[in-house]
Amino acid sequence: MSKAPFWKVKTLKEMTRNEWESLCDGCGKCCLVQLQDDDGERVFTSLSCKLYDGASGKCQDYKNRSVRVPDCVVLTPDNVGQLEWMPKTCAYRLIHEGEDLPDWHPLVTGDPQSTFKANMSVRGQVTNEMRVADDDFDRFIRDWPGENGDK
Repeated sequence: MSKAPFWKVKTLKEMTRNEWESLCDGCGKCCLVQLQDDDGERVFTSLSCKLYDGASGKCQDYKNRSVRVPDCVVLTPDNVGQLEWMPKTCAYRLIHEGEDLPDWHPLVTGDPQSTFKANMSVRGQVTNEMRVADDDFDRFIRDWPGENGDK
């Protein structure tokens, strides 16, 4: 008899540090600049945080990210439910909402590249925010796979 995966039997608060970190599928969507209109609606851009490496799909200084980027939110079991701007495909959000992981998630596939292979990653498709004037950010608005309900 096979044992159920940890994300199906544990709450976010019950997970070990390694389990918690492994939930991240590496999509990079939480590292994107989001814009908000006067009505409060948020849209994604193809602009990444200054620490996001668009070629590797990784943070260049994950350990110190919230010091180097003060508005970088460190996700915790206590705040995940309050962050409505989190990507709809985010594993932390899905687990918090009682959903399962998508079939392309690395924990499901066993392949650390499966998010990228499923075209659910922003890797290779973004411009660093430091290369663009703030007034031009709206030129980079874009829809990303999975953010309109298509998991």
